[in-house]
Amino acid sequence: MGQMKTPGVYIVEKNAFPNSVVEVATAVPAFIGYTERADNKGKTLSNKPWRITSMSEFHNYFGFGPAPEFAIDEKPADSFEDAAFSVAGKDYLLSQGAGKYLLYYSMLLFFQNGGGPCYIVSVGNYNDDIEAEKLSKGIGLLVKEQEPTMVVMPETVLLAQADSISVQQAALAHCGGKMRSRVAILDVWGGDKDRQDPAGDCIDTFRSDLGINYLDFAVAYYPWVHTTIVQESELGYENIANPEVLQGLLRQELNLGEAPTEASTPKETQQIEMINNITSSWDGKTEEEVIADKMLLNKSLRATSPLYGNVIKEMREQLNLLPPAAAMAGIYTMVDNTRGVWKAPANVSLSAVVSPAVNITHDEQEDLNVTTQGKSINAIRTFIGEGTLVWGARTLDGNSLDWRYVNVRRTMIMLEESIRLATKAYVFEPNTANTWVTIKSMIRNFLTGIWKRGGLAGASPDDAFSVNVGLGETMTSEDILEGILRVTVLVAISRPAEFIEITFQQQMQKS
Repeated sequence: MGQMKTPGVYIVEKNAFPNSVVEVATAVPAFIGYTERADNKGKTLSNKPWRITSMSEFHNYFGFGPAPEFAIDEKPADSFEDAAFSVAGKDYLLSQGAGKYLLYYSMLLFFQNGGGPCYIVSVGNYNDDIEAEKLSKGIGLLVKEQEPTMVVMPETVLLAQADSISVQQAALAHCGGKMRSRVAILDVWGGDKDRQDPAGDCIDTFRSDLGINYLDFAVAYYPWVHTTIVQESELGYENIANPEVLQGLLRQELNLGEAPTEASTPKETQQIEMINNITSSWDGKTEEEVIADKMLLNKSLRATSPLYGNVIKEMREQLNLLPPAAAMAGIYTMVDNTRGVWKAPANVSLSAVVSPAVNITHDEQEDLNVTTQGKSINAIRTFIGEGTLVWGARTLDGNSLDWRYVNVRRTMIMLEESIRLATKAYVFEPNTANTWVTIKSMIRNFLTGIWKRGGLAGASPDDAFSVNVGLGETMTSEDILEGILRVTVLVAISRPAEFIEITFQQQMQKS
């Protein structure tokens, strides 16, 4: 208040309470990948982080999924790949060519598992090739965004193995080196294969190639999962890149020719026309009529030909085999909202997931969870009567007693960011005892609230945390002369009961 010069009554207000610490958001993933488009009413969103809160917003700004195309080829004699289907004793393969993008399906999986607000970084469209350089550039675009707490890149598994690792290393450097306020959820390249696959052990390769930098800011899950994201009704003969081959196989299955003959029955004539319509141009019809005719043709083919049903089923299974990082981002969001960021995101069932791509036993998980390299890989396992569960909660820094568990790392990020943002209000305040007491009180009030909610371990607040600030305690006279105010916060974060041991022993009969 200014100097009083005029007689009168003056009111002086004083703040009775210190500023409060607002808990920052903990589950805001940033997805980097390729979309159908990136447009906001004529303004491009390409290479620009954009916040959305639902799948309808994704459709509005980034479009829909790709149009996948599959080629039917006869299986080579020296191929170890499982056949998609067989006709007249010959095995055939169904391989996807165009439309091989994963971000759209991963977004569906994210929201199915409890996902909420997130950021999308579109680095290209469905006419572009997936490139490591573009994905790495997308990571760098997140530097100016403070809200994201996770980085997810589903399409890294579609790159060459070396390129996939380089993009993941860039994500680790961004999360642990540059920002230190977010974690990377990584997918294992080739994670749909068993570890005994002839092509090599995907886990050993992932561990050896990834390096050792910033492992406590990353988490990985294995194996991939079979989902229910894509339905059979969404697929049809239009997804076959070589429809003439499909026509030949259908004629062979039903023992039909290319055109009706005098000996053809009405049913055979109808089937021949139906198969010929697969490559029909549909000239002279409106768009609505063409859509209706194509839907009717698909239904008729399914009802007539078991082979056609097998082809559609195989396409659906291939499209529904997805890496699990997006689903885990949804699980993190769901657990944070229901239990808190300090609850380990494990022993939770996955929605829209039929089964893991590889069935892991208890013994096989030992090497995933505990290894001399320290690079723990969290398992996704199926249990009888329980479904598919997340059965691991470790970071890649599995040998660190400080940062072994992902919930510990994410809780520390939340505490650090919340206190950092709240303390900015005291920058340039006098470095005196009044300021120290105010800051200490503010931080203690915040940590007491976290302790009451179960985020910190201890029977009392004094057991759970301590806040120290002051001359001779955290600062020297030289620190004050240099304008440095040091605060030391010690916290005891709750850790998961990963191993529960129950001891049984017989006792003497007492009566």
